[in-house]
Amino acid sequence: MERVLDVYRLPYNAAVPVVCMDETPRQLIRETRRPLPAGSNVPERYDYEYERCGVCTVFMACEPLAGRRMTKVTERKTKIDWAEFLQDIAERYKDARKIILVMDNLNTHGPGSLYERFPPHKAKALWDRFEFVYTPKHGSWLNVAEIELNVMIRQCLSRRIDSMKEIKREILAWQTHRDQLHATVNWRFTTKDARIKLKRLYPTLVV
Repeated sequence: MERVLDVYRLPYNAAVPVVCMDETPRQLIRETRRPLPAGSNVPERYDYEYERCGVCTVFMACEPLAGRRMTKVTERKTKIDWAEFLQDIAERYKDARKIILVMDNLNTHGPGSLYERFPPHKAKALWDRFEFVYTPKHGSWLNVAEIELNVMIRQCLSRRIDSMKEIKREILAWQTHRDQLHATVNWRFTTKDARIKLKRLYPTLVV
């Protein structure tokens, strides 16, 4: 946790950007009945019945200090999908000397995933582009990308959507608008705060 908090204190550096990454599954849901339109003092009404149309995964990478983000929608959340998204991030920051990447410690988020997707020389070269900083177990709230995902879900995915094509269209529009606003996250939680508010999580020293 303190390692993540130290990273968030770093000043902006285009040569060594701090990027946060996360992913979330989304259900594809189709309406089975046409919604009733809104009327005078009556909101639009939807039937409780729906049809499941599968699932997809939304990958998110954001650079908190620059107010930039990138997204990708895939059919699955496999090691291969993560490795390819990592390649997308590396290409986005191709001029960076090193990319500091904050993410949770899922079993897919490791070097083995790169070697399963790319030949060894390419997997090693891609791995060397990054400095990985993992959030602790049960500490995903430390990942700014999770905050961005929650904003995205609330602002453009909080309704029934039945196709990946539509989800991609909605997310692209949201991302473009949010990037134009240069929306950033004002992170204020520090290591000093953690040692006070989360004191119970630290080992007790016996003197």
